[in-house]
Amino acid sequence: MARIIDYEAQNIVGENIRKFREERKLSQKELSEKLETQAIYICRGSISRIESHERTVTDFELRAMAQVLKVSIEELFEEVSV
Repeated sequence: MARIIDYEAQNIVGENIRKFREERKLSQKELSEKLETQAIYICRGSISRIESHERTVTDFELRAMAQVLKVSIEELFEEVSV
């Protein structure tokens, strides 16, 4: 069966999720726990994989991450400046 996404990177929001998480001084575990309050269950390891572009992100997860990180969904898609 063919993969739904056949790219090397599985998402384009990972760097921004890491950036906003670190700006809010949250560990990956703390982000995971906050997402649970939104009924989104992503373990710490999966957050690491999202941030390193190794895991896809569903629309439900993306919405909850934006809410927890207090940013708009659009901000998660902005290019990261180096």
